[in-house]
Amino acid sequence: MLKIHELTPEEVRDQKIYQEWGLTDEEYQLISENILGRLPNYTETGLFSVMWSEHCSYKNSKPVLRKFLTSGKHVLQGPGEGAGIVDIGDDLAVVFKAESHNHPSAVEPYEGAATGVGGIIRDIFSMGARPIAMLNSLRFGELDNNRTKYLLEQVVAGIGGYGNCIGIPTVGGEIGFDPCYEGNPLVNAMCVGLIEHKDIQKGQAKGTGNTIMYVGAKTGRDGIHGATFASEEFTEGEEQQRSAVQVGDPFMEKLLMEACLDLILNHSDILVGIQDMGAAGLVSSSSEMASKAGSGLELFLDDVPQRETNMTPYEMMLSESQERMLLCIKKGEEQQVVDLFESYDLDAVNIGKVTDDKHYRLFHKGIQVADLPVDALAEEAPEYQKEQKEPARIKDFKKLTPFNPEIKKPDEILLELLQQPTIASKKAIFETYDSQVRTNTVVGPGSDAAVLRVRGTNKGLAMTMDCNSRYLYLNPEIGGQLAVAEAARNIVASGGRPLAITDCLNYGSPDKPEGFWELSTSADGIAKACRELETPVISGNVSLYNETNNNAVYPTPVIGMVGLVEDMKHVTTQDFKVSEDLVYVVGETNADFNGSELQKLLTGKIEGVLNEFDLEKEKQNQDLVLESIQKGQLQSAHDCSEGGLGIALMEACFRNNLGFKGEFNQASELLFSETPSRFVVSVKPENQETFEGLLGEKAVLLGQVTSEPIFNLVTETEAINVEITKAKELWEDAITCLMK
Repeated sequence: MLKIHELTPEEVRDQKIYQEWGLTDEEYQLISENILGRLPNYTETGLFSVMWSEHCSYKNSKPVLRKFLTSGKHVLQGPGEGAGIVDIGDDLAVVFKAESHNHPSAVEPYEGAATGVGGIIRDIFSMGARPIAMLNSLRFGELDNNRTKYLLEQVVAGIGGYGNCIGIPTVGGEIGFDPCYEGNPLVNAMCVGLIEHKDIQKGQAKGTGNTIMYVGAKTGRDGIHGATFASEEFTEGEEQQRSAVQVGDPFMEKLLMEACLDLILNHSDILVGIQDMGAAGLVSSSSEMASKAGSGLELFLDDVPQRETNMTPYEMMLSESQERMLLCIKKGEEQQVVDLFESYDLDAVNIGKVTDDKHYRLFHKGIQVADLPVDALAEEAPEYQKEQKEPARIKDFKKLTPFNPEIKKPDEILLELLQQPTIASKKAIFETYDSQVRTNTVVGPGSDAAVLRVRGTNKGLAMTMDCNSRYLYLNPEIGGQLAVAEAARNIVASGGRPLAITDCLNYGSPDKPEGFWELSTSADGIAKACRELETPVISGNVSLYNETNNNAVYPTPVIGMVGLVEDMKHVTTQDFKVSEDLVYVVGETNADFNGSELQKLLTGKIEGVLNEFDLEKEKQNQDLVLESIQKGQLQSAHDCSEGGLGIALMEACFRNNLGFKGEFNQASELLFSETPSRFVVSVKPENQETFEGLLGEKAVLLGQVTSEPIFNLVTETEAINVEITKAKELWEDAITCLMK
């Protein structure tokens, strides 16, 4: 890469170079006239451009994020730090967060996905927690073209390649396929960690005279303007910014994680603050640490470890090279840190100090190259209340009559649905991940939620990532509620009590009134569900501008949720266990076909109006199923989601090659309805009375598990007979066949 000729402040103003970096004329004027009272130089303009990008400042989404419930009786740390923290008793807490790496993954899918994993792991151990699990939520276009197949293959390889090397199991997640993601795949990664209360860290630089230390990998020119790049739309044919994508080294990250945890656990008396150098690299970590502490900073850039020659201050500050952390250390104790990190073969260098004047000063080759108010960078980006407008499609949907399919051969539809990529088995994908490393995994990929044991206790953690974006496309508010409700249902079906959520809010451009309306309206739904289900939002991120050639992805607010399994004997999976067990559906089944897999299969469209959603009923059903699990009444529990009741029953048969025989006293079509708030559960015959006594009319007996692997269901309209072995084969091979 050529050395950039640095323009003078006047040239920056006259050539409007700041526009290329994402600052508007109004923002530039605000900086030069109101904040500084002078023209910012080249480096200073660059610092503002990344720190005021949507990715770092949330300038378009802050008004929306304020809608969320962020506190609760178990919340120890809400949004604002590297990750959120929730108390789980015994002086232990769970730490978790999700992040998106969509734009980098569209350009360089392997490195984009890998560095997304690396970044979220650093967020967790920067809090003082040991990462114990990874999950991911992925969205791609249809698997009918080589580009999408390549993206899927490379993203999956990047996730596995990075996570497996570090020794953190990838235990769960979800993958969806819809045409709207073709140009703009979504790659959302979630990391979960465990911590003792006494080890909780904050990312702050306080104590005048204390030392700022840079630890980890050297700084290169990769990822410069990554934060700005993440705040732009794609246009086909334009050369995308490959230099904005970082390159990861998982072995370096493993060393960095162990060194940082060693420092936190064994040298906490000298550690003042610690933060990951993530989006916007050194500038964001350092300015945020100082701003949170109400202090100032002086940084000496000649001391920054560099991988390349002749790096300018602009390049060093904006680089997003991976595997780097920033520490604030008590003055005089620097050598301890140098020695500690040296024992892990890592750099630890003194690059600056804390001041008390709230100024952010950078020095390079003996010259001061930046002097800015630190809060102006980290806190005072302008905030926009964008114009909102309901998209025309929503009005059009209201005019349509509800989609009510007529099905002549339900057995064939059942087999076709099982082969739809969103429903089909993801085994071919998750088998490339290591889900068992560290041996805490009790339930791995393939059930409703993953479950890990909490060592030294009898507790477990259930975790999931979920979102049905088709519902949000039809109705963002109800769809937002459904996303949270489905995540909670997955946790409950696994024997856990939902604790809190993290989110990845993936949307199109907020500059379009329709795009901002989708973001704002779905946040109303998410907020309402979180209050009703008592799951506050403790962390997350916003990823906007997910558009290609002016076409936005569906609104996709992915919900990452963690729940507490209070006793390991409560752990429940979705699979039927033995023949003769009774099978029930909890919750009622209505005609909910709009936005369903069946609608997409039969019409090729997603359209219409969603029926009203009753959050109170959802909460009641969840509470009853959890109580039933905790009383030892259930053999299995499975959330009814994509594909409806028919698919949920089939999936419950597959693992143990069991069959099912029963009656469904409604029309065959309703087997494929996607009415929410439902579970398929199995009960030992001797528990029938107590189970029915607890659930009453909420549970409807459908039939029994059989040892013969045949699915035999009589509906109001016909008898359905399907061989489980054949169905399972089609379900398991579908994605592999499409990839070929």
